[in-house]
Amino acid sequence: AKNKNGKLRLLYECAPIAFIMEQAGGMASTGKHRIMDILPKEVHQRNPLVVGGKYEVQKLIDLYGKSKAQAKVVAAAAKN
Repeated sequence: AKNKNGKLRLLYECAPIAFIMEQAGGMASTGKHRIMDILPKEVHQRNPLVVGGKYEVQKLIDLYGKSKAQAKVVAAAAKN
């Protein structure tokens, strides 16, 4: 991937969008972590961003977790 850390800047783009989305009843995530729980390490830190309704975002997070688990199983099988 060209930008493995994402394209949007945490402080200027991700956090404000996440705040508004959560106040509207939705959810904002990186696919692994809630955006509003991330402490910035640098001013221009970049992060991936997934926003939408709670159900849709949670479904994507669950699918992402399953694909990571499947990738680990395939990698372990390939080693044996």
